[in-house]
Amino acid sequence: MEIEGHQGSGVTEANPQEYREEPGNLTEMETGDRPHRQQTENPFLTVIIPAYNEESRLPQSLQKILDWLHKQPFKAEVLVVDDGSEDATRSVVEEIISRQAQSPRLEDQNQVQARLIANAHRGKAFAVRTGMLEGQGKYLLFTDADLSTPIEDFDRLLVWLEQGYDVAIGSREGQGARRFNEPYYRHLMGRVFNLLVRSITFSRFQDTQCGFKAFTREVARDLFHKVRLYGENSPKVKGAMVTGFDVEVLFLARKLNYRVREVPVQWFHVSGSKVNPVKDSLRMIGDISKVRINDLRGLYKLPKK
Repeated sequence: MEIEGHQGSGVTEANPQEYREEPGNLTEMETGDRPHRQQTENPFLTVIIPAYNEESRLPQSLQKILDWLHKQPFKAEVLVVDDGSEDATRSVVEEIISRQAQSPRLEDQNQVQARLIANAHRGKAFAVRTGMLEGQGKYLLFTDADLSTPIEDFDRLLVWLEQGYDVAIGSREGQGARRFNEPYYRHLMGRVFNLLVRSITFSRFQDTQCGFKAFTREVARDLFHKVRLYGENSPKVKGAMVTGFDVEVLFLARKLNYRVREVPVQWFHVSGSKVNPVKDSLRMIGDISKVRINDLRGLYKLPKK
């Protein structure tokens, strides 16, 4: 079996029926040509930001994303999916959106649209799913509210999406990836978790948990309709909740033979993380175990849409 996407003379085409998961041997890529200005009704890119109690960190991140999108030659939308925040997250987002609507950049107002989606508190996974099913872009990117991976790194993912890949995921591992100011315990937790993911689900991805992933709209619809762990019947929860939903999404992409590319990105540690080293680690281990059990029970034997 040939593996797609290795650095060298170009992309090697594999048999469409063969297993299509990108290996862990990552290489840094150029950003390539920018797309021409889109004149279609639907946006070229949807940026999805799940947010829970992010009144402090989100305003700066959201403004950076909007400023970057205004400089791009394509139409875009931003969906902030509030996960039942108990602080002023919704009001600060509404203020930024209102301020943008009053911007003197009349030409840009129709190029970049932003809106807030208010969910009940069902967790980040459900918030991401909401945005993925609601977004209208040709490509859909979700990024964490702290913008730990710069929005400019979407260019790295776009290279592969434009080459026909269905999913491009940011990775903090491999040649070209860079981590800044990451606490040692966080890095250790991530590597142990990745070892478990690879052992239990037979994944070859080096980093499943980086909060910077892009999908084509059709594939996003298919995958997020089919998730089992945090799907449409997700119950309301209490407090912040870090989960292994990314593992299930990538596992489904593999089962459905979608083309996935792991791409090295930059990652900056931002203070204010809601990760609970013990509680969240146990939940995430439970999640990857459930993925394996679901597969053994045949719950992922689903046709493509």
